[in-house]
Amino acid sequence: MASELHETIFMAKQERHKNLFLNYRNLNHFPVELLKDDGLQFLERLYMKRNSLTTLPDNLAQKLPNLIELYLHSNNIVLIPEAIGNLARLQSLDLSSNALQLLCPEVGRLRSLRHLRLSNNQLKSLPPEIGDLQFLETLDVSMNQLVSLPDRLHRCSSLQHLSADHNLLSHVPRHLCRLARLTQLSMAANRLTFLPLDLGGSRELQFVFVDNNLYLKGLPSYLYNKVIGCSGCGVTPHGGDTDKEGQDEALSEALFGLPAEVKAVASEADNVVTLEELAMRTLHRLYHRQRCHPTDVTFPPPIPLPKSLLDLLQFPLGHCHRCTQAMFTVIYPKLFPLQHTALAGVHRRTTVSFVAYCCSSRCLRTFNLQG
Repeated sequence: MASELHETIFMAKQERHKNLFLNYRNLNHFPVELLKDDGLQFLERLYMKRNSLTTLPDNLAQKLPNLIELYLHSNNIVLIPEAIGNLARLQSLDLSSNALQLLCPEVGRLRSLRHLRLSNNQLKSLPPEIGDLQFLETLDVSMNQLVSLPDRLHRCSSLQHLSADHNLLSHVPRHLCRLARLTQLSMAANRLTFLPLDLGGSRELQFVFVDNNLYLKGLPSYLYNKVIGCSGCGVTPHGGDTDKEGQDEALSEALFGLPAEVKAVASEADNVVTLEELAMRTLHRLYHRQRCHPTDVTFPPPIPLPKSLLDLLQFPLGHCHRCTQAMFTVIYPKLFPLQHTALAGVHRRTTVSFVAYCCSSRCLRTFNLQG
Protein backbone atom coordinates (compact mmCIF):
# COMPACT_ATOMS: atom_id res chain seq x y z
CA MET A 1 0.00 0.00 0.00
CA ALA A 2 2.85 2.38 0.90
CA SER A 3 4.67 1.74 -2.36
CA GLU A 4 1.45 2.28 -4.32
CA LEU A 5 0.84 5.57 -2.52
CA HIS A 6 4.43 6.67 -3.16
CA GLU A 7 4.08 5.86 -6.86
CA THR A 8 0.79 7.75 -7.14
CA ILE A 9 2.28 10.90 -5.62
CA PHE A 10 5.49 10.53 -7.63
CA MET A 11 3.49 10.36 -10.88
CA ALA A 12 1.44 13.38 -9.84
CA LYS A 13 4.63 15.38 -9.34
CA GLN A 14 6.24 14.19 -12.55
CA GLU A 15 3.18 14.84 -14.72
CA ARG A 16 2.10 17.99 -12.86
CA HIS A 17 -1.38 16.70 -12.10
CA LYS A 18 -3.96 19.23 -10.98
CA ASN A 19 -6.15 16.58 -9.33
CA LEU A 20 -4.96 13.95 -6.85
CA PHE A 21 -7.20 11.18 -5.51
CA LEU A 22 -6.09 9.59 -2.22
CA ASN A 23 -9.48 8.29 -1.07
CA TYR A 24 -9.77 4.99 0.83
CA ARG A 25 -6.01 4.72 1.46
CA ASN A 26 -6.22 3.94 5.19
CA LEU A 27 -3.99 6.94 5.92
CA ASN A 28 -3.29 7.78 9.57
CA HIS A 29 -1.01 10.71 8.77
CA PHE A 30 -0.84 13.27 6.02
CA PRO A 31 1.57 11.83 3.39
CA VAL A 32 5.01 13.40 3.82
CA GLU A 33 5.64 12.89 0.10
CA LEU A 34 3.17 15.70 -0.58
CA LEU A 35 5.22 18.08 1.55
CA LYS A 36 8.77 17.27 0.42
CA ASP A 37 10.89 19.86 -1.39
CA ASP A 38 8.57 22.33 -3.11
CA GLY A 39 5.49 20.16 -2.62
CA LEU A 40 2.92 20.11 -5.41
CA GLN A 41 2.76 23.75 -6.43
CA PHE A 42 0.41 23.03 -9.33
CA LEU A 43 -2.11 20.83 -7.46
CA GLU A 44 -5.62 22.32 -7.37
CA ARG A 45 -7.83 19.52 -6.05
CA LEU A 46 -6.94 17.05 -3.33
CA TYR A 47 -9.34 14.24 -2.42
CA MET A 48 -8.64 12.33 0.83
CA LYS A 49 -12.06 10.94 1.71
CA ARG A 50 -12.50 8.00 4.12
CA ASN A 51 -9.08 7.76 5.68
CA SER A 52 -8.03 8.02 9.35
CA LEU A 53 -6.38 11.44 9.43
CA THR A 54 -6.48 13.25 12.77
CA THR A 55 -5.01 16.60 11.78
CA LEU A 56 -3.48 18.61 8.92
CA PRO A 57 0.12 19.84 8.58
CA ASP A 58 0.96 23.44 9.47
CA ASN A 59 2.81 23.95 6.18
CA LEU A 60 -0.09 22.77 3.99
CA ALA A 61 -0.55 26.17 2.34
CA GLN A 62 3.17 26.57 1.81
CA LYS A 63 3.51 23.22 0.01
CA LEU A 64 0.14 23.21 -1.77
CA PRO A 65 -0.44 26.95 -2.34
CA ASN A 66 -2.80 26.61 -5.31
CA LEU A 67 -5.40 24.32 -3.76
CA ILE A 68 -8.91 25.22 -4.88
CA GLU A 69 -10.75 22.21 -3.47
CA LEU A 70 -9.87 20.11 -0.40
CA TYR A 71 -12.04 17.08 0.40
CA LEU A 72 -11.49 15.46 3.81
CA HIS A 73 -14.88 13.81 4.28
CA SER A 74 -14.99 10.89 6.75
CA ASN A 75 -11.70 11.05 8.62
CA ASN A 76 -10.95 11.46 12.35
CA ILE A 77 -9.82 15.07 12.27
CA VAL A 78 -10.15 16.68 15.69
CA LEU A 79 -8.35 19.94 14.98
CA ILE A 80 -7.36 21.94 11.93
CA PRO A 81 -4.32 24.23 12.27
CA GLU A 82 -4.50 28.01 12.20
CA ALA A 83 -2.36 27.90 9.06
CA ILE A 84 -5.46 26.72 7.14
CA GLY A 85 -6.19 30.40 6.70
CA ASN A 86 -3.20 30.73 4.37
CA LEU A 87 -4.88 28.76 1.57
CA ALA A 88 -5.67 31.96 -0.30
CA ARG A 89 -7.22 30.29 -3.38
CA LEU A 90 -9.32 27.65 -1.59
CA GLN A 91 -12.93 27.67 -2.81
CA SER A 92 -14.30 24.40 -1.39
CA LEU A 93 -13.51 22.79 1.98
CA ASP A 94 -15.25 19.57 3.04
CA LEU A 95 -14.66 18.45 6.63
CA SER A 96 -17.90 16.51 6.99
CA SER A 97 -18.01 13.39 9.18
CA ASN A 98 -14.93 14.04 11.26
CA ALA A 99 -14.43 14.62 15.01
CA LEU A 100 -14.14 18.41 15.05
CA GLN A 101 -14.99 20.00 18.39
CA LEU A 102 -13.67 23.44 17.52
CA LEU A 103 -13.28 25.46 14.35
CA CYS A 104 -10.38 27.92 14.41
CA PRO A 105 -11.17 31.60 13.67
CA GLU A 106 -8.56 31.59 10.89
CA VAL A 107 -11.17 29.95 8.65
CA GLY A 108 -12.47 33.48 8.22
CA ARG A 109 -9.30 34.31 6.28
CA LEU A 110 -10.29 31.97 3.44
CA ARG A 111 -11.67 34.90 1.47
CA SER A 112 -12.08 32.88 -1.76
CA LEU A 113 -14.13 30.15 -0.05
CA ARG A 114 -17.47 29.37 -1.67
CA HIS A 115 -18.45 26.04 -0.11
CA LEU A 116 -17.87 25.02 3.51
CA ARG A 117 -19.20 21.64 4.69
CA LEU A 118 -18.91 20.74 8.38
CA SER A 119 -21.79 18.32 8.86
CA ASN A 120 -21.62 15.37 11.26
CA ASN A 121 -18.99 16.69 13.67
CA GLN A 122 -19.07 17.66 17.35
CA LEU A 123 -19.11 21.45 17.00
CA LYS A 124 -20.80 23.37 19.80
CA SER A 125 -20.18 26.80 18.29
CA LEU A 126 -18.92 28.51 15.16
CA PRO A 127 -16.38 31.36 15.17
CA PRO A 128 -17.81 34.82 14.38
CA GLU A 129 -15.12 35.14 11.71
CA ILE A 130 -17.22 32.98 9.40
CA GLY A 131 -19.05 36.23 8.73
CA ASP A 132 -15.95 37.46 6.89
CA LEU A 133 -16.49 34.94 4.08
CA GLN A 134 -18.21 37.29 1.65
CA PHE A 135 -18.09 34.84 -1.27
CA LEU A 136 -19.46 31.88 0.71
CA GLU A 137 -22.40 30.31 -1.13
CA THR A 138 -22.94 27.03 0.77
CA LEU A 139 -22.66 26.40 4.51
CA ASP A 140 -23.59 22.98 5.89
CA VAL A 141 -23.32 22.56 9.67
CA SER A 142 -25.93 19.82 10.06
CA MET A 143 -25.60 17.10 12.70
CA ASN A 144 -23.51 18.99 15.23
CA GLN A 145 -24.23 20.30 18.74
CA LEU A 146 -24.73 23.96 17.91
CA VAL A 147 -26.89 25.99 20.29
CA SER A 148 -26.65 29.17 18.21
CA LEU A 149 -25.38 30.57 14.91
CA PRO A 150 -22.99 33.55 14.75
CA ASP A 151 -24.71 36.93 14.57
CA ARG A 152 -22.15 37.99 11.97
CA LEU A 153 -23.35 35.28 9.61
CA HIS A 154 -25.52 37.91 7.92
CA ARG A 155 -22.32 39.41 6.49
CA CYS A 156 -21.95 36.40 4.19
CA SER A 157 -23.69 38.36 1.47
CA SER A 158 -23.31 35.62 -1.17
CA LEU A 159 -24.79 32.82 0.96
CA GLN A 160 -27.41 30.81 -0.96
CA HIS A 161 -27.75 27.50 0.90
CA LEU A 162 -27.67 27.20 4.69
CA SER A 163 -28.20 23.80 6.32
CA ALA A 164 -28.23 23.42 10.10
CA ASP A 165 -30.41 20.33 10.59
CA HIS A 166 -30.09 18.16 13.70
CA ASN A 167 -28.54 20.63 16.12
CA LEU A 168 -29.71 22.21 19.40
CA LEU A 169 -30.78 25.57 17.97
CA SER A 170 -33.57 27.35 19.82
CA HIS A 171 -33.91 30.26 17.40
CA VAL A 172 -32.95 31.55 13.98
CA PRO A 173 -30.99 34.83 14.18
CA ARG A 174 -33.24 37.50 12.74
CA HIS A 175 -30.18 39.02 11.05
CA LEU A 176 -30.33 36.13 8.57
CA CYS A 177 -33.39 37.78 7.05
CA ARG A 178 -30.93 40.26 5.55
CA LEU A 179 -29.29 37.56 3.40
CA ALA A 180 -30.58 38.79 0.06
CA ARG A 181 -29.29 35.79 -1.96
CA LEU A 182 -30.37 33.02 0.40
CA THR A 183 -32.52 30.57 -1.57
CA GLN A 184 -32.68 27.57 0.79
CA LEU A 185 -32.75 27.39 4.59
CA SER A 186 -32.90 24.02 6.34
CA MET A 187 -33.16 23.82 10.14
CA ALA A 188 -35.06 20.58 10.68
CA ALA A 189 -34.85 18.63 13.94
CA ASN A 190 -33.76 21.45 16.22
CA ARG A 191 -35.46 23.09 19.22
CA LEU A 192 -37.02 26.05 17.44
CA THR A 193 -40.01 27.67 19.12
CA PHE A 194 -40.41 30.59 16.72
CA LEU A 195 -39.10 31.95 13.42
CA PRO A 196 -38.05 35.56 12.73
CA LEU A 197 -41.00 37.74 11.77
CA ASP A 198 -39.25 38.77 8.52
CA LEU A 199 -38.24 35.29 7.40
CA GLY A 200 -39.38 34.81 3.82
CA GLY A 201 -39.61 38.51 3.03
CA SER A 202 -36.87 38.09 0.43
CA ARG A 203 -38.04 36.88 -2.97
CA GLU A 204 -34.91 34.77 -3.34
CA LEU A 205 -35.73 32.53 -0.37
CA GLN A 206 -37.93 29.80 -1.84
CA PHE A 207 -37.20 26.68 0.24
CA VAL A 208 -37.56 26.53 4.03
CA PHE A 209 -37.38 23.23 5.92
CA VAL A 210 -38.16 23.23 9.64
CA ASP A 211 -39.55 19.70 10.01
CA ASN A 212 -39.54 18.02 13.42
CA ASN A 213 -39.23 21.13 15.56
CA LEU A 214 -41.79 19.92 18.08
CA TYR A 215 -42.48 23.27 19.75
CA LEU A 216 -42.71 25.34 16.60
CA LYS A 217 -46.33 26.52 16.43
CA GLY A 218 -46.37 29.34 13.89
CA LEU A 219 -44.89 30.26 10.51
CA PRO A 220 -44.55 33.91 9.45
CA SER A 221 -46.98 34.71 6.67
CA TYR A 222 -44.07 35.72 4.43
CA LEU A 223 -43.50 31.97 3.99
CA TYR A 224 -46.92 31.50 2.42
CA ASN A 225 -46.56 30.13 -1.14
CA LYS A 226 -42.92 29.15 -0.52
CA VAL A 227 -41.81 25.52 -0.55
CA ILE A 228 -42.06 24.63 3.15
CA GLY A 229 -41.22 21.49 5.09
CA CYS A 230 -42.90 21.54 8.50
CA SER A 231 -43.96 17.95 9.16
CA GLY A 232 -43.79 16.94 12.80
CA CYS A 233 -44.05 20.49 14.15
CA GLY A 234 -46.33 21.39 17.06
CA VAL A 235 -47.30 19.16 19.97
CA THR A 236 -50.90 20.15 20.66
CA PRO A 237 -53.46 19.43 17.93
CA HIS A 238 -55.59 22.39 16.94
CA GLY A 239 -58.39 20.28 15.61
CA GLY A 240 -60.89 21.85 13.28
CA ASP A 241 -62.23 24.52 15.65
CA THR A 242 -63.02 27.80 13.98
CA ASP A 243 -64.91 29.50 16.80
CA LYS A 244 -63.47 32.52 18.63
CA GLU A 245 -62.32 30.51 21.62
CA GLY A 246 -60.55 27.98 19.41
CA GLN A 247 -58.91 30.76 17.40
CA ASP A 248 -57.63 32.47 20.56
CA GLU A 249 -56.18 29.23 21.86
CA ALA A 250 -54.51 28.49 18.52
CA LEU A 251 -53.10 32.02 18.36
CA SER A 252 -51.63 31.81 21.85
CA GLU A 253 -49.93 28.53 20.86
CA ALA A 254 -48.63 30.04 17.64
CA LEU A 255 -47.07 32.92 19.61
CA PHE A 256 -45.36 30.54 22.03
CA GLY A 257 -41.66 31.36 22.28
CA LEU A 258 -41.66 34.78 20.63
CA PRO A 259 -38.32 36.57 20.98
CA ALA A 260 -37.68 38.41 24.23
CA GLU A 261 -37.63 41.78 22.42
CA VAL A 262 -41.40 41.59 21.98
CA LYS A 263 -42.71 43.51 24.97
CA ALA A 264 -46.36 43.60 23.96
CA VAL A 265 -48.73 41.51 21.85
CA ALA A 266 -51.52 43.87 20.90
CA SER A 267 -55.04 43.21 19.63
CA GLU A 268 -57.39 44.80 17.14
CA ALA A 269 -58.92 46.86 19.94
CA ASP A 270 -55.58 48.50 20.80
CA ASN A 271 -55.52 51.61 18.64
CA VAL A 272 -52.57 53.38 20.28
CA VAL A 273 -48.98 52.25 19.85
CA THR A 274 -46.76 52.70 22.91
CA LEU A 275 -44.52 55.75 23.16
CA GLU A 276 -41.44 53.51 23.28
CA GLU A 277 -42.42 51.90 19.99
CA LEU A 278 -43.17 55.25 18.32
CA ALA A 279 -39.79 56.60 19.43
CA MET A 280 -37.96 53.58 18.02
CA ARG A 281 -39.78 53.83 14.70
CA THR A 282 -38.99 57.55 14.43
CA LEU A 283 -35.30 56.95 15.17
CA HIS A 284 -35.23 54.12 12.65
CA ARG A 285 -36.64 56.34 9.89
CA LEU A 286 -34.16 59.08 10.78
CA TYR A 287 -31.11 56.80 10.70
CA HIS A 288 -32.31 55.08 7.54
CA ARG A 289 -32.63 58.41 5.73
CA GLN A 290 -29.19 59.48 6.94
CA ARG A 291 -27.63 56.27 5.65
CA CYS A 292 -29.31 56.70 2.26
CA HIS A 293 -28.40 60.41 1.98
CA PRO A 294 -25.20 60.91 4.00
CA THR A 295 -24.30 64.20 2.28
CA ASP A 296 -27.71 65.86 2.64
CA VAL A 297 -27.22 68.72 5.13
CA THR A 298 -30.97 69.25 5.60
CA PHE A 299 -31.12 66.20 7.89
CA PRO A 300 -30.39 66.78 11.59
CA PRO A 301 -27.05 65.45 12.90
CA PRO A 302 -27.10 61.83 14.14
CA ILE A 303 -28.10 61.32 17.74
CA PRO A 304 -25.42 59.54 19.81
CA LEU A 305 -26.86 56.22 20.93
CA PRO A 306 -25.47 53.17 22.74
CA LYS A 307 -24.31 50.30 20.54
CA SER A 308 -27.11 48.01 21.72
CA LEU A 309 -29.72 50.48 20.51
CA LEU A 310 -27.89 51.12 17.24
CA ASP A 311 -27.83 47.38 16.58
CA LEU A 312 -31.57 47.21 17.20
CA LEU A 313 -32.20 50.11 14.82
CA GLN A 314 -30.13 48.39 12.14
CA PHE A 315 -31.97 45.08 12.56
CA PRO A 316 -35.61 45.66 13.60
CA LEU A 317 -37.52 42.82 15.18
CA GLY A 318 -39.57 42.61 12.00
CA HIS A 319 -41.55 44.54 9.42
CA CYS A 320 -45.31 44.81 9.14
CA HIS A 321 -46.67 42.16 6.78
CA ARG A 322 -49.16 44.75 5.52
CA CYS A 323 -47.25 48.02 5.09
CA THR A 324 -43.58 47.03 5.76
CA GLN A 325 -43.29 49.46 8.71
CA ALA A 326 -40.40 48.47 11.00
CA MET A 327 -41.44 47.03 14.38
CA PHE A 328 -39.38 46.86 17.56
CA THR A 329 -41.31 46.04 20.76
CA VAL A 330 -44.97 45.49 19.90
CA ILE A 331 -46.72 43.30 17.33
CA TYR A 332 -50.31 42.78 16.21
CA PRO A 333 -50.68 39.08 15.27
CA LYS A 334 -53.30 37.58 12.97
CA LEU A 335 -53.72 33.81 12.71
CA PHE A 336 -54.38 31.83 9.54
CA PRO A 337 -55.01 28.17 10.51
CA LEU A 338 -53.30 25.58 8.38
CA GLN A 339 -56.56 24.06 7.21
CA HIS A 340 -57.28 27.34 5.37
CA THR A 341 -54.06 27.22 3.36
CA ALA A 342 -52.57 25.14 0.59
CA LEU A 343 -50.40 23.21 3.04
CA ALA A 344 -53.37 21.65 4.83
CA GLY A 345 -53.44 18.55 2.64
CA VAL A 346 -49.67 18.17 2.52
CA HIS A 347 -48.49 18.32 6.12
CA ARG A 348 -51.01 16.21 7.97
CA ARG A 349 -48.63 15.50 10.84
CA THR A 350 -48.11 19.15 11.73
CA THR A 351 -50.15 21.58 13.80
CA VAL A 352 -48.56 24.91 12.87
CA SER A 353 -50.41 27.90 11.48
CA PHE A 354 -49.39 30.96 9.52
CA VAL A 355 -49.18 34.14 11.60
CA ALA A 356 -49.17 37.64 10.15
CA TYR A 357 -47.46 40.31 12.25
CA CYS A 358 -48.73 43.85 11.78
CA CYS A 359 -47.66 47.23 13.15
CA SER A 360 -51.12 48.59 14.01
CA SER A 361 -54.74 47.63 14.44
CA ARG A 362 -55.46 49.24 11.06
CA CYS A 363 -52.98 47.01 9.23
CA LEU A 364 -54.27 44.05 11.21
CA ARG A 365 -57.83 44.61 9.96
CA THR A 366 -56.81 45.05 6.31
CA PHE A 367 -54.19 42.29 5.98
CA ASN A 368 -55.12 39.31 3.83
CA LEU A 369 -52.88 36.28 3.40
CA GLN A 370 -53.84 35.93 -0.25
CA GLY A 371 -53.14 39.55 -1.10
